[in-house]
Amino acid sequence: MPAPHSPSDPVIVAGGGIGGLAAALALVRQGFSVKVLEQAPEIGEIGAGIQLGPNAFHAFDALGVGDKTRARAVFTDCMVMHDALDEYQVGKIPTGEAFRQRFGNPYAVIHRVDVHLSLLEGAQETGQVEFLTSTRMERVEQDDAGVTVFDQKGRAHRGVALVGADGVKSVLRAQYVNDPPRITGHVVYRAVVDKQDFPKDLQWNAASIWVGPNCHLVHYPLRGGEQYNVVVTFHSRQQEQWGVTEGSAEEVQSYFQGICPKARQLIDLPKSWKRWATADREPIGQWSFGRATLLGDAAHPTTQYMAQGACMALEDAVTLGEALRVRGNDFVEAFDLYQRSRVARTARIVLSGREMGRLYHAKGVERLVRNDLWKGRTPERFYDAMEWLYGWNVGNCLTL
Repeated sequence: MPAPHSPSDPVIVAGGGIGGLAAALALVRQGFSVKVLEQAPEIGEIGAGIQLGPNAFHAFDALGVGDKTRARAVFTDCMVMHDALDEYQVGKIPTGEAFRQRFGNPYAVIHRVDVHLSLLEGAQETGQVEFLTSTRMERVEQDDAGVTVFDQKGRAHRGVALVGADGVKSVLRAQYVNDPPRITGHVVYRAVVDKQDFPKDLQWNAASIWVGPNCHLVHYPLRGGEQYNVVVTFHSRQQEQWGVTEGSAEEVQSYFQGICPKARQLIDLPKSWKRWATADREPIGQWSFGRATLLGDAAHPTTQYMAQGACMALEDAVTLGEALRVRGNDFVEAFDLYQRSRVARTARIVLSGREMGRLYHAKGVERLVRNDLWKGRTPERFYDAMEWLYGWNVGNCLTL
């Protein structure tokens, strides 16, 4: 690892979520000290479970936190899709030994908090990452030698460069791009349920989805199988505003009248729900601006249908570090290479997410087509179709 550049200025990372912490780790591994600006009063994470493809584990290993994350993850036996109306199994993809052999890493499910904690521990152990909480970036100015970030209290933070990992409502993106969000009208409810309260006939070691007309339901184990993640999505009847609020059991119940009893059990379980009104943005071809660049949801906010939001942020961080390495830590050149290496891939995730949402929520004849799509498909053919996604690693991450 190169020697830290101190006492010169740090790299500033706006945002202390998964993307921001991953970026901090990648930067420290390139020899930089890092200052993380987090608007919340403490460094933490909200949400429930997330899915991790082999690409995520390649990224964790490159960032030095692979062992920490594996210790907190649940490794699934398969991914499985059922029709929520009649229980028909649309498709099943084994994620056991053959899957691991093919992609070099497993498929897993994990609580967001546990991903965040693994990255936070890694960052703290370096001794090169400073955290400032209750600090929200308002604007940035650049010159030939670095950047100055101004926060909501008028304080100036000087750095050699800025990574905007400040999420779906990024201040940095608003300053340089200022594009509108695309409100989907899809609402996501998320909850975590203890094992003893979770239906025995659904306690599968799998990333499981039930797909229905204008809705779907997801469940999988967390924390050694002691808890289960429950996610339900539906097309809202009302005009939605992008954001997170407390959910209502009555609202959820009103959207799932026609689905089979087995899947319907899921929406009767949670005692409390968090409600996300979702959005993405149109993919952009430029997210690096001199010594400032975007990362994660700030660069390519996506719907959840590809289960790749956190994975893409992790890939971004590793790719950013690799770009700095091959460009001799020249930020302007490295940020350009990083962007060129990521734009098409992350845009494919955003656009594929939209199509996957349509597939999940098919009705009428489209539903019949969906249910026939993967009939008779072997695991190897599924793996071939996933190669573009799960075949990513640190060795092939740069477009040179």
